[in-house]
Amino acid sequence: MQLPPAPARSFASDNFAGAHPAVLDAVARANQGHAGAYGEDRWTRECEERFRGLFGADVTTLLTFNGTGANVLALASLLPPAGAVICTEWAHITVDEAGGPERILGAKLIDLPAVGAKLTPEHVIGQAHLIGNPHHAQPAVVSITQSTELGTVYTVDEVAALCDTAHSLGMSVHMDGARIANATAALGGGIATLRALTIDAGVDVVSFGGTKNGLLAGEAVVFLRAERAGRAERTERTQRTDLADRAVYLRKQVTQLSSKMRFVAAQFLALLEEDLWLRLASHANEMAALLHEALVDVPGVELDGPPPVNSLFPVLPRALIEPLRDWCFFWDWDVARHQVRWMTAWDTMPEDVDVFASGVRAATEAFASKN
Repeated sequence: MQLPPAPARSFASDNFAGAHPAVLDAVARANQGHAGAYGEDRWTRECEERFRGLFGADVTTLLTFNGTGANVLALASLLPPAGAVICTEWAHITVDEAGGPERILGAKLIDLPAVGAKLTPEHVIGQAHLIGNPHHAQPAVVSITQSTELGTVYTVDEVAALCDTAHSLGMSVHMDGARIANATAALGGGIATLRALTIDAGVDVVSFGGTKNGLLAGEAVVFLRAERAGRAERTERTQRTDLADRAVYLRKQVTQLSSKMRFVAAQFLALLEEDLWLRLASHANEMAALLHEALVDVPGVELDGPPPVNSLFPVLPRALIEPLRDWCFFWDWDVARHQVRWMTAWDTMPEDVDVFASGVRAATEAFASKN
């Protein structure tokens, strides 16, 4: 099977991309001289203020090293003793974090089958019968991923409905926003969309992703303590304040307190400057749409409709997967279906898409000629 030279950038994951030049420049600038450790520095204070402006409220932001640490910290702040987390069977916290939340927090994950990797209020209501039963872990947190592990996106109304249901049952809501920028861009973009999806919808804590969107390394756990119009009572606001206060100590316990935090903060300052976070995510989404357009009519490549975010999940003939993976690496997704994942990143270029698409076409044509 003769394939063209592989593209300069792979389609395995947005984690494979490097850091944006503006981020690297910001780290270099922050490297001048001495500064206070553990967040006692001007970069961290400015970053915290920047997140308050982003969400339009007096939120509390705790910076972390990575996504798993951010999720563990967020869940640790929300879980009571014997508490359990409702999530989908596709959720990163149950599939791709090596059992970290369960081992570190001692909490049960109730991972439920869900169409498109999206929870609904019915999923939450269906677990409510466990509340008050001393023989069962108590459903206490609903964790949703935005965008999901299958490249789907929760709408504003869907998030609000989940939050209303969870809160009515005494549960909190965590949003794993490793790719929240991509979801925000897909739903129209802009700060108003971000706020509508999170703080206005009723989300309690969000893991705000940076590493997959141009950072060298860094995530943020944001406690959304502002009043939710029509949904918040004083006791709820007080509870969220207490969560954030307690999380300051939990961050150290779960090994996510950076000594030289100014370097994480400096990265986020660059990412949030002039909406760079949205521009990078929008570009990644656009490259995925371009790849879909280039391959949607290729025989043997089964694709759903245009992707809302930066990932495609094609089903391929089994015999094609390994040769294509050897040529340009990508991950399996649903092995039983011969489904794989192709993902674009902030630095994916149209020429990368063209080369990758031509390689897939060449492989499918060679396969068809033999069969």
